[in-house]
Amino acid sequence: MEAHSVEIIHNIGLSIIFAAALAFIARMLKQPLLLGYIAGGIALGPHLGFGLIKDEASVEVISEMGLIMLLFIIGLEIRLPDLRKLGKELFILGVLQFVGCVALGLLLLRYFDSAQGRFDVLYLAIAGSLSSTLIVVKLLQQKFELKSTAGRITVGLLVIQDLWAILFMGIQPNLTNPGLKTALFSLGGVVGLVLASFLISRFVLGRLFQAAASSPELVLITAAAWCFGVAGFAEWAGLSLEMGALVSGLAIAAFPYGHDVISKLSGVRDFFITLFFVALGLKVAAPSLETAVIAVLLIVFVYASRFLTIAPTTIFTGSGLRAGINTALNLSQVSEFSLVILALGVGYGHISGELSNLVLTAMLLASVTSTYTIMFSGGITRGLLKVFALLGLRETGDGAHGGPDSGGRGHGGERRDIVVLGAYRIAQGFLDRIEREAPALIPRILVVDYNPALREGLEARGFHWVYGDLAHPESLQHSGVEDAELVICTISDVFLKGVTNERLLAQLKQLAPAARFVMTADDPVEAEALKQSGAIHVVVPGKIAGHALFDQLRWDLAGAPREAV
Repeated sequence: MEAHSVEIIHNIGLSIIFAAALAFIARMLKQPLLLGYIAGGIALGPHLGFGLIKDEASVEVISEMGLIMLLFIIGLEIRLPDLRKLGKELFILGVLQFVGCVALGLLLLRYFDSAQGRFDVLYLAIAGSLSSTLIVVKLLQQKFELKSTAGRITVGLLVIQDLWAILFMGIQPNLTNPGLKTALFSLGGVVGLVLASFLISRFVLGRLFQAAASSPELVLITAAAWCFGVAGFAEWAGLSLEMGALVSGLAIAAFPYGHDVISKLSGVRDFFITLFFVALGLKVAAPSLETAVIAVLLIVFVYASRFLTIAPTTIFTGSGLRAGINTALNLSQVSEFSLVILALGVGYGHISGELSNLVLTAMLLASVTSTYTIMFSGGITRGLLKVFALLGLRETGDGAHGGPDSGGRGHGGERRDIVVLGAYRIAQGFLDRIEREAPALIPRILVVDYNPALREGLEARGFHWVYGDLAHPESLQHSGVEDAELVICTISDVFLKGVTNERLLAQLKQLAPAARFVMTADDPVEAEALKQSGAIHVVVPGKIAGHALFDQLRWDLAGAPREAV
């Protein structure tokens, strides 16, 4: 084996070991894991660490693949048909927040000593206008606030921010030649790539996924092949690999397999993403006092710009001052997407590595402060409301009570609070009985299954179907289970692959902590264990079938004539 290959394996191994060790420390300190990954890179690097990795390029080659997968996943999570459901008020807020933050950045950040290059102020303004999806969504999930008014606004703004970032990435390669013709050509290339990808998705890729749906592994490899294929074509067409990865995700997000692809790719993606953040840490040099001060000022700008652009708009659109303050606190950090844009800017020669390090320093500090502002946002919001009340601004609109919205409702207002996991024999019998004897429940039932052939028949009967693979419980995170009041798993361990009812129940309790659970067991011992773990009922198919058989044959077994039955 060549020495260079051995060095790559050695460096990757060290990166994973240090990332894991520092991630444990970050978790104990209740900080985002990505801070641990970056700290692992700092510890390994030549600037502030032990200098164990000197050839940063060996890690960056692998981390580039992680970056492509990260952008592919981001594209998968942006379902364009769902954007219209966000509402015009949220779109107005998304435009005003991003444009307002960028305008404030262009106005104020030019006075930073580090912003001396031609594009430094623009990149600083863009970086300061995007918030961290990884940090925000994770913390809001832990607080069960994704369904609150502020939570819904926060998630909607994160989606719109991603769209702004995608738009900037489309014109980013041609910033050095910013003429109208060049800009139109660049945007035309992006639009052409999107249209071509969507056409192929509609007429070719859909059939491929339909054929692969019964094999989760084939779904995974087909999605990965599509991602790298579109990324390669984008690079050939003069765009970037990263833009191609984003577009490839957008193109298949409308398919029912999108959520399952996310869960299948998450483990592979997380491995490469870890190396991406380690590679960032390797570049971190000892910040000067001036850099530290500027980083702190940048964080102050992030907080101030969020309040100035979000809170007044939520008052105007009727969501209320409380929701505006809470949303501003939720979004007061620097996005990992900003780091991607800055890394590309360094590669294009638009900005220096020093500016990228400045923003990375600010991102680390903002991630720490944001963790605590989100955790204690309720108390901070109440305190700020008192301050605003002294200034004559009081709570109005939907946020006046500050409580979470009622969950378990679809976009049209219908309840989907009864979730049936699996559409095999038991579920079919259960749904048939519902249809005959309790049809009023049909609009409330959500069926989660991996077989798309069942979708048309179930939806024709009024049931709602979504794609989900019970062997990968994390794929249920985006299926609507979190809104459920009753979750019924109709598949026993004999038919489950890669998971058990006990492990599935533990996952479901995290996804839907307010729900009640009905599980399926193969024998009474398993049933008792599931009840001890929190199931309110446990179905034992063999036992029920035996009882039913006895009921049907009781007169034959007793020797009575058939006429007596």
